[in-house]
This record gives sequence, structure tokens and C-alpha cells, in this order.
Amino acid sequence: MTAHRILSWSPTAIVFDCDGTLMDTEQHWQEARSITFRSFGLKPPAGFADRAKGMHYTECGALMAEETGKPDLVEDLTETLLGTFTTLVHQDPVTMPGAAALVRLAARHLPLAVASNCPREVVESCLDRAGLLGCFGHVVVADEDVRPKPQPDVYQVAARLCGVPPEQALAVEDSLTGMESARRAGLRVLGIGPRPPSREAEKADLWVASLADSELLTWARSRIGA
Repeated sequence: MTAHRILSWSPTAIVFDCDGTLMDTEQHWQEARSITFRSFGLKPPAGFADRAKGMHYTECGALMAEETGKPDLVEDLTETLLGTFTTLVHQDPVTMPGAAALVRLAARHLPLAVASNCPREVVESCLDRAGLLGCFGHVVVADEDVRPKPQPDVYQVAARLCGVPPEQALAVEDSLTGMESARRAGLRVLGIGPRPPSREAEKADLWVASLADSELLTWARSRIGA
């Protein structure tokens, strides 16, 4: 996989992750996990934040219980985690650098969707408060019929709803879990954030530090709607 697969290509739809890609919510998840651990008198295992990034909240709650040796607390930890996160993100919704400008540019030319592991009400509330919800034709979240990332379901459904084959759509993601989901669904992948030094970097076709990256903006202006 190379940057050429993105920079020399024009997608016919774009599917964005939400947490950490459009909205700066990873800080809220980290705080919610910390508060939840403390609420139950538990200590976060070393490196837990990295392992939990991009997880569906139910899987995160299960991991919290497993790694602290409290399997009987799965439901309580999960419920507290989601409730705490929802409160935090509603108090302080913040868009990621460059996200609003790229979404608004792309929405003028292409069908857009969101594919997220977060509950629908959280995703839609965040995007609405940021003034971006109306840019998206579809919001796809994990539920009883759609498996969470890293399974490919959310991206497969999003591409279908946008009316394009997966290989003609671009996924925009900040987590390796989400990138794996998009790749398995057949989308090309733009990775946001520091490029990993390992083979994990191959999960994205192109890495940029943020959606405000000058090379990305040049590409978007010339290729989106081309």
C-alpha cells in the first residue's frame, strides 16, 4: 500500500470515523475510563488506554472487568463508562483540527457517511453541536445487526448506503482498529495521526498528522469532485 493509492485517485464517497477523527473525544474516553475505574476502586492496568482505543464501549467494559479480575462487574463497568463519557462529551464537544473544513468541502461534491463504534445518540449529538451533522447522508453505528470494528460491517453498510462499491470509497480513520475494519470492507484508508513504526502502518494507504495537513488539503481541492 502506498500514498499513490490516495493522492492519484478521486473517491466517489467518503466514510469518516467519528471519535478521534472528526471529534476530539479520545480525551473524554480516557477520562471516562479513569473515572469509572476509580468509581469501583480499581486501578487501570498499565497500557490500558492504548489497548482500549477504538474499541466499542461494550468491549471496553468487558476488557476493564477482565484485566482487573472483576468479571462480575462487566455490566456495571460498561454502564458507568458510557454514562460518564456521554456526560463529558456533551459538556465539551470539540472538532479535530481541519475536520470541519474537509467535511464541508467534501459534502459539496460527494456522498458522506460516518461509521462509528459509538452509540448513535452520542455520534449525532456531537456532530450536531459541531454543526456537521447535516453534511452526512448516513450515520452507521454498531448494533445488534452490525458488528463493531474491527469487523468490516460498519464500513460495508456505509459504502452501500452511499451507493458506491467499497473500493470506490475512502475511509478516514485514526485508530488501528478502525483501519482494519475499513480495509476488511475493501475501502482505501487515510490514517490520521503519528505513523506507527511497525507493520501496523500498512493498515492505511496514506498517513497524515491531521486533517489540516497541507498535502491532504491540496489533494482534496483537486480530487474531490473531480
